[in-house]
Amino acid sequence: MKRTISVLVENHFGVLTRVSGLFSARGFNIDSLAVGETEDPTVSRMTIVAHGDDRVLEQIIKQLNKLIDVIKVVDISDEDMIDRELVLVKVDADQQTRSEIMQIVNTFRAKILNVGSKTLTIEVTGGEGKVDAIVELLKPFGIRETVRTGVIALSRTLELRAPSGQLPQKPKKRKKAARKTAKKK
Repeated sequence: MKRTISVLVENHFGVLTRVSGLFSARGFNIDSLAVGETEDPTVSRMTIVAHGDDRVLEQIIKQLNKLIDVIKVVDISDEDMIDRELVLVKVDADQQTRSEIMQIVNTFRAKILNVGSKTLTIEVTGGEGKVDAIVELLKPFGIRETVRTGVIALSRTLELRAPSGQLPQKPKKRKKAARKTAKKK
């Protein structure tokens, strides 16, 4: 079962490593991971898409909540959500195929970002189905490169924000461990 998890974290270095490490330590693959700053520059939002049964995902959410830099974790899969993905595709295009590719681009309301002598670079934004469909239609022309941002999502009804003012203070367990190792030296 595909799940979308939204995670608010403190905007510090190393947070992404700890979150992704939590998944890899349990042998759990992340299908998509997108991270960006929120309206508060001290807070970032991670959108994680992964496959797994409810029991495994429930355990992952509990483990995420235990991480020091994590503020809030919500599985928004069952919510009414808006999700989007950005994809850039560089496709072979000669004089004969260029107009046909442009017609596909227009049908999907995509954009042509660059016109080269032998290629077109296309930007597609939309849901996973739309992105997959246009990529499939472009394959016969010869795709040279593709890059996908991963899914970003917001619930239409649920607001996931850090509390106003200060971020919640959690005990900094790592600092104690660092002091202990420093004393041994």
